[in-house]
Amino acid sequence: MHLFNSRKIQRQLCVLFTKFAVACALLSGFVATSQASDFYQPWRNKQKTIIIDAYEKNPINWQEMVKNKQIRAFIGKSSDGLPSPWACPGNATEKKICKKSFQNYFMKQQLYHTRKTLAKALGLKWGAYHLGRPGNPIAQANHFLDFAKPQDDELIALDIEHDNPKKWISFKDAEIFARQIYARIGRYPVLYTNHNTAQRIASRRAEFPLLSRLQLWYARFKGDVRGAFPMGNWESYTMWQFSAHPNCNKRRCLYRVRGTEPNIDVNVSTLTIAEFDKAWPFNGLVPVRKPDEDKNPDILMVNNEKPQIDVASQQITTASIIAPTPRADNEPLSKEASFQLASINLDDIAVPTARERDDQPSYGITTTDYQPEYEIVVPKSEYAEDLTMQLQYLAGAL
Repeated sequence: MHLFNSRKIQRQLCVLFTKFAVACALLSGFVATSQASDFYQPWRNKQKTIIIDAYEKNPINWQEMVKNKQIRAFIGKSSDGLPSPWACPGNATEKKICKKSFQNYFMKQQLYHTRKTLAKALGLKWGAYHLGRPGNPIAQANHFLDFAKPQDDELIALDIEHDNPKKWISFKDAEIFARQIYARIGRYPVLYTNHNTAQRIASRRAEFPLLSRLQLWYARFKGDVRGAFPMGNWESYTMWQFSAHPNCNKRRCLYRVRGTEPNIDVNVSTLTIAEFDKAWPFNGLVPVRKPDEDKNPDILMVNNEKPQIDVASQQITTASIIAPTPRADNEPLSKEASFQLASINLDDIAVPTARERDDQPSYGITTTDYQPEYEIVVPKSEYAEDLTMQLQYLAGAL
């Protein structure tokens, strides 16, 4: 007992304990950083840049948010489809609705420019995105520029939510939109879209040579996208939106941003902060890849469109197998095939991603408008050899 009564020895033990705690903390940080990669939880590397994007209903405490020095940029939603009409025809009810719509439009524009001024004053880089809808793409491009009034140092982006031209801008119109932006201001927008839509654009890059070369703002709400790239001309993403309302709530979240609600959209860049500052606002096109670089044999897509898929029995019939790219310009992009996944659990090999649905379970995707589309990836498991053989057979049928 008298050993610990010595103040000198107590001080020495405290110093040793402190050094040990610091060493453990440094080692933990080193391990987290070393395990992170561009495709696996890159935000754990504190040198990587975080970008926040938001729409007008996201509440933000700016002073709290900017305390995180990883956060380097903010992208705000600006325009949405075509502008609201200046004149309101019709009966009294129609005029009332029309005038209310224009008031909301005007208030959104004022909030957008207020946020831009505030964000820049706090040292953040600024960007704007346009939500593409069906309708005249040239008018939409002009609307975007007139609404956002982007300066040379501000990122501009086109948001294609899904490959559904009845609800969202079509690929053809998106390409026209991008060309009109270039004609007006001499630079191209970044393309925001999800994995499945990006893959479809990549597979049709001969048809859409500009759209498939816009820098990719990649939306996928998970911590691991290894195996997703390369995809067409995209060797990687420019930004990856990895956290948002589908996978972030009060109990669990990949990345929390102080001063915001869990539904805020969080993105990461492959670049360090210094590299990011030089590359922003990502105006250029990605290089064209050579034909022999178009191989990505480990990934095929299987549409979950009932009754084609039965999750309980792991049975898939008449599935639409989509290769990342066609083998030649004169070959089809996909072909129907029938196969069974034996006793393999789909949860072990399939990653659900958003797709239009008709009131079916969303398998963890919280949005009400989409059902999953299974991405079959060769897993590291006891089933890998069997599954690899099936995928090789199916790939040969394309």
